[in-house]
Amino acid sequence: MRRDDICLYLGPANRAELQALITNRNTARKLVWRAKIVLATADGCGTVEIMRRAKTSKPTVWRWQARYLDEGVDGLRRDKTRPSRVPPLPRETRLKVIAKTVQETPSNATHWSRSTMAEAVGISPSSVGRIWADAGLKPHLTRGFKVSNDPMFEEKVTDIVGLYLDPPERAVVLCVDEKSQIQALDRTQPGLPLKKGRAATMTHDYMRHGTTTLFAALDVKSGMVIGECLPRHRAKEFLRFLRRIDRAVLKPRDVHLVLDNYATHKTPEVKAWLEKHPRFKLHFTPTSASWLKLVERFFAEITSKRIRRGSYTSVDDLEAAIYDYLGQHNTKPKPFHWSKTAEDILTRERRALDKIDEIRGNR
Repeated sequence: MRRDDICLYLGPANRAELQALITNRNTARKLVWRAKIVLATADGCGTVEIMRRAKTSKPTVWRWQARYLDEGVDGLRRDKTRPSRVPPLPRETRLKVIAKTVQETPSNATHWSRSTMAEAVGISPSSVGRIWADAGLKPHLTRGFKVSNDPMFEEKVTDIVGLYLDPPERAVVLCVDEKSQIQALDRTQPGLPLKKGRAATMTHDYMRHGTTTLFAALDVKSGMVIGECLPRHRAKEFLRFLRRIDRAVLKPRDVHLVLDNYATHKTPEVKAWLEKHPRFKLHFTPTSASWLKLVERFFAEITSKRIRRGSYTSVDDLEAAIYDYLGQHNTKPKPFHWSKTAEDILTRERRALDKIDEIRGNR
């Protein structure tokens, strides 16, 4: 290959691939430009002619000719990396930023921002952002948590997780809870529909038309949900829902209910009913451990998919939407699979308690 007269042969497939890049409206302009240089070379154009067409220099033409000969179209797609003109930050500076982020707080705020950290360390805010990204630090975010102080935590977790992972033979395991105070909200104005370049809209203000409570029992094995909307969530309504479950689950199968410690689940009336229905066996979650209830996952889905963005003119309208969702869910139910073992949970619980004790001891 001579620099003053480069000969390049393109087979039909290679030529078609380059032509497709040029005619595709989504191809980057620089890639189209490089493909045209290669096609002009294959068509027998000299270097000076290609320079005129591409409006570029001779070394640039030679560069992309050589790149195509060495690597094909992949070589045209890739830009050569160039060393940064800005020298990298010293390791000591990076470690200082990380240490201050996790061990200190600014004097006038609860957490660091890029600008306050940049001022404290003497570097640019963008450098702080890169250091945080590399270290996986997000000081602007917090996650809520609550470590249970239930003295029976270990026994309850082992019991409930055992029901999820290895349910008893010829028994039904239902996770039961109430989603209370679901508001029938009607937006004050109709929103605009979704379109290209614009999200769907809804007004920030609304009119309230009452509330309802969804009682739900999630079958852990099948994913089906027994649901009923009631105006309140007292022991009276809970008993009514227990009777609904009793009618829905064929006898003589045992019914294991996973419940939280809400007072209406433990009233004398409820206990009296349970004594007359010995096939019902209750398993209470530890205090501050609502994450153990699988039905919460169902509540999250019905909220995000059906309730939150809806507009309802009455409680009846809201309840109709809920029952419609339940009906469609139960036609194609999918169970939520519990993956954590009891030992995994207890190990993390002990580690969290040890860390809390350590923090308290340092104060």
